[in-house]
Amino acid sequence: MSEAGSVAPSARELLREGDYLRFWASRWMGSLGSQIQSVTMGWQIYAISRQILSVGASALNVSLIGLITFAPMFLLALIAGESADRHDRRKVLLFCYAGETTGVAVLVATSFTHHASVPLLLAIAFVFGTSRAFFSPAMAALVPMLVPRPLLPRAIAWNSLASQSASILGPALGGLLVAISPGAAYAATLFLYLAAALCLVRIQSRTRPEAQPGSRLELVKAGLAYVWSQKVVFGAISLDLAAVILGGARALLPAFARDVLHAGSEGFGLLRAAPAVGATFVGLYLASNPIRRRAGAIMLVGVAVYGAGTVVFGASRLLWLSAGAMVVLGGADMLSMFVRQTLVQVMTPDALRGRVAAFSSLFVSASNELGEFESGLVARFLGPVLATVVGGIGAVAVTGVWAFLFPGLRRADRLE
Repeated sequence: MSEAGSVAPSARELLREGDYLRFWASRWMGSLGSQIQSVTMGWQIYAISRQILSVGASALNVSLIGLITFAPMFLLALIAGESADRHDRRKVLLFCYAGETTGVAVLVATSFTHHASVPLLLAIAFVFGTSRAFFSPAMAALVPMLVPRPLLPRAIAWNSLASQSASILGPALGGLLVAISPGAAYAATLFLYLAAALCLVRIQSRTRPEAQPGSRLELVKAGLAYVWSQKVVFGAISLDLAAVILGGARALLPAFARDVLHAGSEGFGLLRAAPAVGATFVGLYLASNPIRRRAGAIMLVGVAVYGAGTVVFGASRLLWLSAGAMVVLGGADMLSMFVRQTLVQVMTPDALRGRVAAFSSLFVSASNELGEFESGLVARFLGPVLATVVGGIGAVAVTGVWAFLFPGLRRADRLE
């Protein structure tokens, strides 16, 4: 962030960075493809499961996608972070896209030939999770190499907008394509992944970090020590983990769309897109009105609102109210995510960015994927409605606990 009284770099200056624009286009198309794939896999596995299983058991199967996607992220995160600090970050991303395009090509073939099955979908989720384990830290660490440091906070905001705008279009487009056929949705995903990889190939800036001395184990330990020493950052990313695990209702959206709200695949796409609508509005505001003061307190309020929105969503029986609650919780999540990402990127030296980003990605992935599994597991016994309401209440409670455990986070002021 700029110092008080100084002029912050404008978005026009960011538009002059050609390699960043290519990176942004790659990020947007990759995120769009990922959203379409996620929507399609969730709907397809739920539809296959409902042929022989109950609502609760089918929702549990959907949640297994999140758990299996997270498993390789958990096992490989630290190695992936070290790789992003040792190897060419652009080439790491291209390697990940190679794995993802292979997996989605299998889904295209099996869906069009009607050979898709729950075990196959879960196996592809594992392949996707393995690629994402290396993808996330390399992508986060690459951004500061493509823009001057004064433009970094603005680039972070626009990166979030790329993901969130794709999250608006992706679920809606995915819902429409699924209505045609899952194979058509997967084919669109394959095209987007290939286009995203092509944009990365055209980046000309130096994307290989400076050589780091020491063994792989020493580099991993140095990254962990740095994160642990930054208590404000550690508190911020662990808060996201705890709150979203309890309040994560995304895995239950197929059950809500089909059996609670009776809204079909179109309603499912609307519910999946709604959080991104809120996140995009908040992201656009933050891109032009960065947080100047009381950043920690604002983040805590955002997480509390996220939990409250989850409660309203779980209790609603009206599609418009459910979608509205998802818009609110999406905006609140964007607010807390912006604070967390800015703290991590601005405070971390380039030599450590891959490892710190891997640690942050591990917590974020754990919150999303384990949150989906937790929601599905609880829904297996309590049903999707009660599971969502209880989880939202838990997320609000966690906010108060973290404010007490991490007073430095509560008192964090400027994002500088």
